[in-house]
Amino acid sequence: MLKIYNTLTRKKEEFKPIEEGRVRMYVCGPTVYNYIHIGNARPMIVFDTVRRYFLYKGYNVDYVSNFTDVDDKIINEAIKEGKSASEVAEFYIKECKKDMKSMNIMPATVNPRATEEIDGMIDMISNLIDKDYAYVASDGTVYYRTRRFAGYGKLSHKNIDDLEAGHRDIKVTGDEKQDPLDFVLWKPKKEGEPSWRSPWCDGRPGWHIECSVMSKRYLGNTIDIHAGGEDLIFPHHENEIAQSEAANGVPFAHYWMHNGFLNINNVKMSKSLGNFLLVRDILKKYNGDVLRFFMLSAQYRSPLNYSAELMESAKNGLDRIRTCGDRLKDLISKSTNMEMTEEEDELLDTTKQYVENFEKAMDDDFNTADAIAAIFDLVKFANTNLDEESSGDILMKVFEKIEKLLGVLGLAFTVDKDEIDPEVEELIEKRQQARKEKNFALADQIRDQLLSQGIELKDTRDGVKWKRV
Repeated sequence: MLKIYNTLTRKKEEFKPIEEGRVRMYVCGPTVYNYIHIGNARPMIVFDTVRRYFLYKGYNVDYVSNFTDVDDKIINEAIKEGKSASEVAEFYIKECKKDMKSMNIMPATVNPRATEEIDGMIDMISNLIDKDYAYVASDGTVYYRTRRFAGYGKLSHKNIDDLEAGHRDIKVTGDEKQDPLDFVLWKPKKEGEPSWRSPWCDGRPGWHIECSVMSKRYLGNTIDIHAGGEDLIFPHHENEIAQSEAANGVPFAHYWMHNGFLNINNVKMSKSLGNFLLVRDILKKYNGDVLRFFMLSAQYRSPLNYSAELMESAKNGLDRIRTCGDRLKDLISKSTNMEMTEEEDELLDTTKQYVENFEKAMDDDFNTADAIAAIFDLVKFANTNLDEESSGDILMKVFEKIEKLLGVLGLAFTVDKDEIDPEVEELIEKRQQARKEKNFALADQIRDQLLSQGIELKDTRDGVKWKRV
């Protein structure tokens, strides 16, 4: 029985889908004004793993994750770079997808963009005005009437009378705002900003309305799971509930999942402290699968601390697993006797317990830490019981068991040692060109960069050779 900790009820609940065999899941994606940071990576990896486990259990999964591509931060970055907001957003969406691929995150069923869903937002806002859940100020700003929604605060478990409005859009100055807690659904344009026509003014949507509309369009009025980082509970997800349930007249999501915060060396990540880590900076030193393994080494609701020591530990742990994979592949390739003996059949039967332990951990609110422990038990079993005398059949069956469970976590059991990333090939070519042009300083810089990524170059008469170190 799969149980999920529901932020809405603050307890673990048995998962019961709206439609048998199908999961409708919406995960809040990044605002694309910069390269994604390690804090963005955690929900991406965590909820990709949740999706993979549902697939493992035989569900069809509709997985929607958006890009917020219109926002004050994007506009400010565009001004700084001397580009349009759409150019900035387009560039960082492409870069985000590259980083996600490096972390082996499956492409979403749909990646909607806020700027492509404006008509739906105008429709929902009009609906809220008609139902008296929203009102229009004289400058065309549309506000949500927060106290009109009886359930406000049910997700964050905050009492509306005790709330302090001070989170992103929730506190907006303006003489015509009827209550400090009312938040913006539509705002008038400022000079030089992107804007769209609406019945109220030329302007753009507030942040919260975007996800309500995109979730409704691609998954329906009520969805199974809405997920994101813990920092989104209030006000973003609280406001989504208020908008969606007032507009649609039905519950918005049955299960709310939130991953815990991520600290850097036991300190909260922030640009002002200079500990703001971009995913691609981490990927210069570690493969994306090491970062993924590190993220999954803790239960997703727990706070997670990033440090060089913990990343090294994750790398070593993944290497232990893959050393077993390489050994099994080697034994399989050399095996001459394929058929399992009776003793081997009984031995193989004992591995069912490890698979059950893995599933038990994942069924308990996706406890990947305990699931990884079950995989290590299987690896230990393989290292202890399988050798050159083992039949090809048992070697293959154990290999496939471990490979399948690792696949649920988005990790490969073995990696092709001859495989090289296109970006690495590009750097090698760039270094060759620099050598031809006698720019030896650049050539040395590229060589050192590749070495930091685990690629050692050797110049020979036959050209440049490389190996992983």
